Amino acid sequence: MDMGTLWYGGTIYSMEKENEIHEAVYTNQGRIIATGTYNELIENFSEKIKSFENLNGKTMYPGFVDSHLHIVGHGEKLKHLDLSQMKSAEEVLYSLCQRAKELGEGEWLIGEGWNENQWDNPRIIHHTELDQVSTVHPIMLTRICRHAVLANSTAMKLAGISVNTPDPQGGKVVRDTQEQPVGYFLDTAQELIKQALPDISQQKLAELINMSIDHLLSLGLVGGHSEDLAYYGHDSFKKTLTAYKMVLATKKKFRAHLLVHHEVLDDMIAANLTYGQGGTFVHLGAMKIFSDGALGGRTAWLNDVYSDDKTNKGIPIHSQKYLEHLIRRARNLGLPIAVHAIGDKAIQTIVKLIQKYPLNNGRRDRIIHAQIVNEHIIKELKKTNVALDIQPSFVTSDFPWVIDRIKEKRAEQSYAWKTFLEAGIPCAAGSDAPIEDVNPLVGIKAAVLRKSSIDGEIYNKKQQLSVYNAISLYTKGSAYIINKETERGMIAPGYVADFTILDQDLFKINKEEIDQVNVVKTVVDGDIMYEKK
Repeated sequence: MDMGTLWYGGTIYSMEKENEIHEAVYTNQGRIIATGTYNELIENFSEKIKSFENLNGKTMYPGFVDSHLHIVGHGEKLKHLDLSQMKSAEEVLYSLCQRAKELGEGEWLIGEGWNENQWDNPRIIHHTELDQVSTVHPIMLTRICRHAVLANSTAMKLAGISVNTPDPQGGKVVRDTQEQPVGYFLDTAQELIKQALPDISQQKLAELINMSIDHLLSLGLVGGHSEDLAYYGHDSFKKTLTAYKMVLATKKKFRAHLLVHHEVLDDMIAANLTYGQGGTFVHLGAMKIFSDGALGGRTAWLNDVYSDDKTNKGIPIHSQKYLEHLIRRARNLGLPIAVHAIGDKAIQTIVKLIQKYPLNNGRRDRIIHAQIVNEHIIKELKKTNVALDIQPSFVTSDFPWVIDRIKEKRAEQSYAWKTFLEAGIPCAAGSDAPIEDVNPLVGIKAAVLRKSSIDGEIYNKKQQLSVYNAISLYTKGSAYIINKETERGMIAPGYVADFTILDQDLFKINKEEIDQVNVVKTVVDGDIMYEKK
């Protein structure tokens, strides 16, 4: 006889509709069989209950899922030098000097997450400053947005960078007045440096994935939609996918939905795989495309010039012709697309192409970020079969400096999460980790308050979400965007037994304290994958 578990003794939010609470839930073989009162479930399933899980007054939600992150990249951030909290170029350089002492000769010194916009004196570090740290070690520092890197002369030499190196399509090698590279590489130009990195083994990738997923589970995340199959050297697709399967083929459970970068699409086809395939807890998703860069480095593709750089409208990653070719190819394979688009010009371009080449098999396209919008874009999105993959924490880290980039009028229309939802445009939410804090409670708080982590001010208050809508982005929204809304994202019969259990009720506490709540347990497929000791 199949035996299951009765969960009871706390507040259980179904998230099916606002304020709907269950007293108890009965699960069996990874699924929710029934919800109701404790006495009802005892009476109906008494002979089938193997174990009782007393919530002891804690609060249960459907399992939180991050709809956009980089799981391997998050593992790298945990392992590499984290620069994201540093407040000056000098602090970054000092930390590099300390880390260099720990490395073997010739070993790469890699840092993650520098952000000049939060420094006391915002500026770009020159390669000569990195050379003062070390010329024995190649140095590569990834900007917080992951759309720019810094490199020292040793790294540039290994990469073959010279005064004659041309800018690639969709990227820029920043140069001084003498046309010499300064060690700053934007968007696709980053690959000039990254291709010189030593190849990473499948075992090392598995270690990074394992480390990353352990951390995600501890934060209450039962799954994540990740994009990292194309970046890890020779045979990256096969190697990275196999590493995921190695980690998630044992007792560890986590729902990894993996977007497939267009550059490794042929590898997926060669492996006789397609959308939705991959393994029990590993599923392949939409074809990933980058259409522009980021606001921090002024490479997001805008209709009008940057307010603080009148010669610049950003960088389209692909030509219009090639972008259209990629989308046609996805359609020929029956694949949805997941397109990084931050600037309004990028978003408009992608919306037009989705309208020109609609997907007719029920799968869902997504636009990732969708930050700089206007009334015209909202109208077009409403009549387009597309979901938006938003990152609430971007509001907290981009304001107020984004106003310098695009001025108040454009900024007031942008990061328009509430407008999207009121217009009936489907949304899911994630962190874009390692760019932002991967903690979903940080994202929920950001969606609810929209308070800058830089100056403490609230920006575009009219766009603040209710706690219910914010949590829905990480539950129902993340399920909907991958066509899993009938089995994930709610606590209801037939749905997966994925739960996030917190020590406080997010609907009842002070909104300022949302990110201070503790995860008690993370449950995936009915099994406890994390428990706070």
